[in-house]
Amino acid sequence: MDEPRYAIYFVPPAGSALYRFGSTFLGYDCYAGDAIGWAEEVGLDAREWAELTREPRRYGFHATLKAPFRLRSGIGERDLTTELGRFAALPREPAVIEPGIRSLGRFIAVVPVVSSAAVDRLAADCVTAFDRFRRPLTPAERLRRLSTGLSERQIANLDQWGYPYVFDEFQFHLTLTGPLGLERRASIAALLQARFEQGDARGHVPIAQLALMRQHAPSSPFHVVCQVALTMLR
Repeated sequence: MDEPRYAIYFVPPAGSALYRFGSTFLGYDCYAGDAIGWAEEVGLDAREWAELTREPRRYGFHATLKAPFRLRSGIGERDLTTELGRFAALPREPAVIEPGIRSLGRFIAVVPVVSSAAVDRLAADCVTAFDRFRRPLTPAERLRRLSTGLSERQIANLDQWGYPYVFDEFQFHLTLTGPLGLERRASIAALLQARFEQGDARGHVPIAQLALMRQHAPSSPFHVVCQVALTMLR
């Protein structure tokens, strides 16, 4: 029997312009757990759009703060939600980003125009605070990660935290595409940039809530289980 995976994400508020932009392009609403479907105004034919968004669609429009994991034996979802509430209640410095469209490696994402130390601290705190709930990677999961080509530092992160891109390797981003070749990456980035500028998603975005996500099985998409507001220092 497949066991669910959980993750801690930042998901923009459901009614926000940024969420509408990202979820519409991906074709999936992770709040409702429903496919949105292809729209001709995306600027791509249906087959190209489906292939372009297939990988990120499973995860929903989000920024990873604690990467997907299975629960340790003896720990349940209620334990995780309780810890999420406790974590969110700890006062912290407000974090705000100005979103922009950028290539990030081989894929395209929404990233902060200027990096935020407060966002980076929030992500680092999520990595450490929720790690006691995480079951260690299986050998097969570890090999899959290693096959993507990791640095020594990233391998050390993988072995200690279950994910290579944490702490100094972390980059806050909300993924919009799967991996692309260089030439195609440029044309898709231009398309997304044009759509982004046509909408009202460019305003400053407070990173003010955390979402607990659940994936029932490997073939299932992640969806929002609950969302909690972060407590900010005054």
